[in-house]
Amino acid sequence: MSDTLVKTGRIVTVFGGSGFVGRHVVRALAKDGWRIRVATRRPDLAFHLQPLGRVGQIHAVQANVRYPASIAAALKGAEAVVNLVAVLNESGRQSFDAVHVFGARTVAKAAAEAGLTNVVHMSALGADVNSDSAYARTKGESESAVRAACPGAIVLRPSVIFGPEDSFFNRFAAIARFSPILPLFGGGETKFQPVYVGDVAEAVARALSGYGRAGTTYELGGPQVKTFRELMQYVCDVTGRSRLLLPVPNELANPMALGIEIADKLSLGLFPKTLLLTRDQVKLLGRDNIVSAAAQSETRTLDGLCILPEAIESIVPKYLGRFRKTGQFADHKPA
Repeated sequence: MSDTLVKTGRIVTVFGGSGFVGRHVVRALAKDGWRIRVATRRPDLAFHLQPLGRVGQIHAVQANVRYPASIAAALKGAEAVVNLVAVLNESGRQSFDAVHVFGARTVAKAAAEAGLTNVVHMSALGADVNSDSAYARTKGESESAVRAACPGAIVLRPSVIFGPEDSFFNRFAAIARFSPILPLFGGGETKFQPVYVGDVAEAVARALSGYGRAGTTYELGGPQVKTFRELMQYVCDVTGRSRLLLPVPNELANPMALGIEIADKLSLGLFPKTLLLTRDQVKLLGRDNIVSAAAQSETRTLDGLCILPEAIESIVPKYLGRFRKTGQFADHKPA
């Protein structure tokens, strides 16, 4: 990245910086020269971020998007803000409305009151205020809330994000270890455009550094569009397992998801997260999750941010190898 764009010594507050996507964003911003204030509910669980930058470059502070005072405090002295906070499943007070909508609105209002114009908000492909999926609906509402407070904010909508700690490929590879069947919800023909977490993180860094257009929504997808069936077959191929790929229509998937939701609540948190499936997720797995033609024609994509996306073949085998029958060194035989 150009030296003229490096923000050495300037502070960016990253909400949700200790999670899967967050740690990669923190690394990208550290390489770009920012001083990073990671705002998280549990700063004591963010020590793993320290090696990603120079001594003193990364600092964690306590903040909760449900408490406005903590948000305002985390933004003091900052010159930019990134909001990555999101939940895939509702749990207790961490509901979609509380985190996605109220949280996003609180962060955006605090940023506007602090006079910040360099704002990046992480949304998701499929965000739609009219969606019957609570996740997609609240993601859409979060975008509206951010736009109302910060019209110049840059919104990023990634497709399914993959990387070493992802909850997509790792999840199904783990299921394939003990299950002879991999269910294809939505019939298996839903289209996805998996995007590498490192590319998403670089998109955040570039958006803050002047590559992005203010007030623009970017859709982030990888170089390939694949069906759910093709992705599950790829998981089997990489892990060396032969599994039955069974299409599951929504008529069966919804009762199955309801049963799992009930079991999860009755288990008091002991239900394996790998097996967790909600009715809202069933809805999402039945809808295409790819970059739109409009975004491509208007260069509101990774290409528009001068990023060449990584393919799943160049990244996924490196971390799914541990799911092979004889481990990650199965293909490395001694001479």
